[in-house]
Formats: sequence, C-alpha cells, structure tokens
Amino acid sequence: MVAAYGLANLLQSIAATRTGLHHRIDLGLLARLTCQPVYLVGLGFQVLGFGFAFLARRDLPLFLVQSSVAAGLGVTAVLGVLVLRWRLPRAEVALLVLLFVGIAALVLSARPAPAKPLGFGVVVGLAAALGVIALLGVFAVRLHGAPGSVALGSLAGLAFSAAAVVARPLASVDSWGACVRSPLFYLLIAHSVVGQLLLALAMQRGSTTAAVAAMDAAGALPAALIGLALLNDKIWPGREWLAGFGFLVTLVSVIGLTRYAEPQHHHAVGGRSGHPAARKTAPAGRP
Repeated sequence: MVAAYGLANLLQSIAATRTGLHHRIDLGLLARLTCQPVYLVGLGFQVLGFGFAFLARRDLPLFLVQSSVAAGLGVTAVLGVLVLRWRLPRAEVALLVLLFVGIAALVLSARPAPAKPLGFGVVVGLAAALGVIALLGVFAVRLHGAPGSVALGSLAGLAFSAAAVVARPLASVDSWGACVRSPLFYLLIAHSVVGQLLLALAMQRGSTTAAVAAMDAAGALPAALIGLALLNDKIWPGREWLAGFGFLVTLVSVIGLTRYAEPQHHHAVGGRSGHPAARKTAPAGRP
C-alpha cells in the first residue's frame, strides 16, 4: 500500500502539472487527466494501493492504516529526488525519518479487531460531509501557490478520511454482492472521487509534497478518532502511550513537511512550467 500510493502521488503530480491550471471545481479535469498515460498508470497504482488499504481496514484500526498512508509521502519524495531531481532540504529529510519512526510505533501498538457497523446517523453525517467538503473546495480552488496546495490537499484528506471510515465496516461484509448493495459503497465512491479531484487541483498549485502532506495530516485525525469511538478500533493493553506517541510524531512530521516542502512544479504566466524537471518530463508540443 505504501509503495503503491507513493508511486501514484508522483505520477499523478506529473500529469497534473501538464494540464492547464484550473480555477474552479471541474470534473472535466479528471477527464483530461485520463487522456495522459502517466496519469492512468498513476491511477492504476492508486487503485492498487486503495485495494491493499481496503483489505487492511478489515482488521486493522484506522489510526494505523491512515497514518501508514502518509508513509507514501516518503516514497514520493525519494522518487522525486531520484527521477525528477527534486531537492529536499535537510529539515525535510529529518522529518521523513521521523515519519517512519512514528509509523513503526503505531504498528507495534495496533491490535487487530473486526469493525462494528455504522449507525444511521453517522451515515447521514458522512453524506452531509461530502457536500460541505465540495462547497469548501469551490472557495479553496481560488487560492494559488502553496496556500492553494495546502487548502485543497487538506480538503482532499477530509474526503479520503470519510472514505476510510466508510470502508472499515464495508470491508467486513460477507460478499461482494452485499458490498455493492450497501449505501456505504456509493458513499465510498463519492468521497473518493471528490478527494481525487481536490488532490489533482492541489498538485497543480505548488509542491506535490505539500499537497500530499496536507492531505495526510487532515485525513489522519478524524478517521482515527471515529475509529476508536465507533468502529471498535483497538490498542494493545499497556501500549496506549506508544500509540499516542506514534500518532503524534506521525502527525507532526507530516504537518512539518508542509512547512519545509518547496514547490516542485508550478505554472508560470502563459501556462509554461518554470521548473527544469517539469520541462524535461513534458512531451514535445505540450506545456
């Protein structure tokens, strides 16, 4: 899951910066992105990562799974350095190391357990949250540069967090037929599509690392709290301190990455990319 999400983030960021900058919520952006082979490959890796995460949520608490998704940020950063010649400051490298320390602590503290079903009120609340996130996205899409990346990435994280909450009990159903008949299945798709669109918009506006870090930071805490309160997520007895330490370190590391991440791609006036790596990877005849 971690490797798949890391590759997906990198490939989708390349595709997003090859597409004209959008100033409003437009599902047509996803349609245009799917015309690019690099985006389709990235989307394939994201689907693969989503599948692994879905299976993991069947037994593992959300505070572990969602925090582990953040580790994909480290894979993205390393691949960006190796493939696109990104330059990461030392502080960001230290935060990436700290991120993996936090996740290791979460792995040691998480206790597998099946999920409890969601109540009707929670399902209605998750449906309402979809509309609120989309509405906030309409305003956040007007922001540019790093603020736009962080704002849209955070909203994408909330959408993906809601999708994770829905997926935890959905992964425990007896058959695929029962899964498709459940309203949770369609909530999962809706939140995932909105999150995907917001993430693509975030990656267009500045640093891929900042966009993904903001997404992970905003998505980790709500899912973790709901999982512990409503979904039967468990911690091994006596390791509560380790879980708290791991979650705090992971969250601080991801938030810190939004502070130190430098823009890796950006759109200059006239739609031309000013980043040498972006120019190098763009095919002939395309900005």
